[in-house]
Amino acid sequence: MTALDARTDTTTALRFPEGFRWGTATAAYQIEGAAGEDGRTPSIWDTFSRTPGKVRNGDTGDIAADHYHRVDEDVELMRRLGVTDYRFSIGWPRVQPTGRGPAVRKGLDFYRRLVDRLLDAGIRPVATLYHWDLPQELEDAGGWPQRDTAYRFAEYAGIVAEALGDRVATWTTLNEPWCAAFLGYGNGVHAPGRTSAVASLRAAHHLNLAHGLAARALRGALPGSAEVSLTLNLHAVRPCSQAPEDLDAARRIDAVANRIFLDPVFHGRLPEDLVRDTAPVTDWSFVRDGDLATAAAPIDSLGINYYSPSVVGAGSSESPSPWAGAERHVRFEPAPGPRTAMDWPVDATGLHELLIRLRDELPGVPLVITENGAAYDDYADPSGRVKDPERVSYLHQHLAAVHRALADGADVRGYFLWSLLDNFEWAYGYSKRFGIVHVDFATQRRTLKDSARWYAEVIARGGLAEE
Repeated sequence: MTALDARTDTTTALRFPEGFRWGTATAAYQIEGAAGEDGRTPSIWDTFSRTPGKVRNGDTGDIAADHYHRVDEDVELMRRLGVTDYRFSIGWPRVQPTGRGPAVRKGLDFYRRLVDRLLDAGIRPVATLYHWDLPQELEDAGGWPQRDTAYRFAEYAGIVAEALGDRVATWTTLNEPWCAAFLGYGNGVHAPGRTSAVASLRAAHHLNLAHGLAARALRGALPGSAEVSLTLNLHAVRPCSQAPEDLDAARRIDAVANRIFLDPVFHGRLPEDLVRDTAPVTDWSFVRDGDLATAAAPIDSLGINYYSPSVVGAGSSESPSPWAGAERHVRFEPAPGPRTAMDWPVDATGLHELLIRLRDELPGVPLVITENGAAYDDYADPSGRVKDPERVSYLHQHLAAVHRALADGADVRGYFLWSLLDNFEWAYGYSKRFGIVHVDFATQRRTLKDSARWYAEVIARGGLAEE
């Protein structure tokens, strides 16, 4: 019996379409651990997390949730929850340690084992090729600001597709290239920790190029039935007023947060206003003939990661800033309402807004919510139970927003909850818990939170019960 023997007799107020994909998601560096085992070499996050002052409490992903050694247990948890799909990422330095040359057999074998366990459990594997763990040797050679990194990524994509393409039907090239480019190279709060506006823009372009090259490599190695996608953390940007200067601030952020990826990938062009806004930073001469056509390789769906909206107005941002070309013109204001442990506002209307925007701007492109969730200060009580009613409320609100978007004509095919497990939360280390499964990092004991049981019931009934 799956879905924790979930009760399905509760009235289903909001039913989702037949075949809707109910999933959960993780990322390699955040959960796998085994950082130095079986040929894996350092990624930029290994280096960054070992740099004093970069990650809270000096935490690293060396052990994380020890998923590398606990695959069977974690897949069994998913089977019990009843998820139909699992979105995981493949660690580039585990498969191709230097970012060049042949794969390491043991690295590929780990992902073969994971995929086999998923299929045996009736769970559809969804593989993401890049969730920020660039091999350190490629960063030493210049990283994403260098064009060659895009070609190395395409080579890696082909290697993994050849190894797993007979069993994995859905492939995502990149996860949140905005974070990789602008948090990694703009304000330096993510690995590799560089602070250069021009480097962040170069990185963004080469990530778009890498996506297109990898999509081409995947098509060449996969069966014709395979799906190729891209996941973006699109920003729901709201001006703080209708004053012209505040509207312009929202336009600037939309350009450098959203359209810098949407326009090349779906229209084969750079946003003209972005080029104007960033003229003091770069002349974009690193964009070569044919690059934008390559970036616009056809994809089968678009993944959307959403957590909260952004409210902006005229002003200036912190320095160094991730907002190349906008930092002297835009300030961010706190959004009203309750907040998560990340101090992010809870506002599901932003997800609905994004889905309707994409419905209108990208007709015919299927959409998938590839990440949505919240961090709260969870703990196991003396009985061992982990109560997280705030997370249940957050998830209910956002699934209801997805349902409204479906009713309004958005072609949404699935929802992946972030995250399956408490994990290494990047620069926050282990201080923030996003999982629906509590992990005691000292013992690696897994405990289903109340939100996991709630999600199992949602999946079992195919929708949301009345509140």
